[in-house]
Amino acid sequence: MKFMERNRHQLDKNLMEHLHTTGAGYDVLRYICLPDLLGKEAAAITYVMGKNLARKLEPATVEELIECFSLFGWGHLELKKEKRREMVWELSGESVRKRHQSPLNEIDYRLEAGFLAESIQQIKETACECLEEVNTKQNTIQLSVIYTK
Repeated sequence: MKFMERNRHQLDKNLMEHLHTTGAGYDVLRYICLPDLLGKEAAAITYVMGKNLARKLEPATVEELIECFSLFGWGHLELKKEKRREMVWELSGESVRKRHQSPLNEIDYRLEAGFLAESIQQIKETACECLEEVNTKQNTIQLSVIYTK
């Protein structure tokens, strides 16, 4: 993945490649600690966190964006269709399946949706928002990026 030149506030791809977490720690922080800390605004704040992360990483191509999802352990991201004002993506894979099978009550994909919306906004140079739809039977997430301008 080739990222654009960084300033001191942006994340370096090399750092991301050397970080690796195993175990339940990530999910405990994301689905128990963060919602407890953020309260009823957790979903909105998590979405903004995803957008901010994309601003720091600046994926310049769809390929880099897909690689980010894989690198973060969010799952396999695939573009399913592109329309004039919308892109429909599917997120799948072992990490998605395991989240759906977990005993956690409030699983969401707001972080991923925010990251995807901001990344596409940078790549396509048009304002975007992203909605997610969970399909627990197929263990997939449909992420619809809608161009708002």
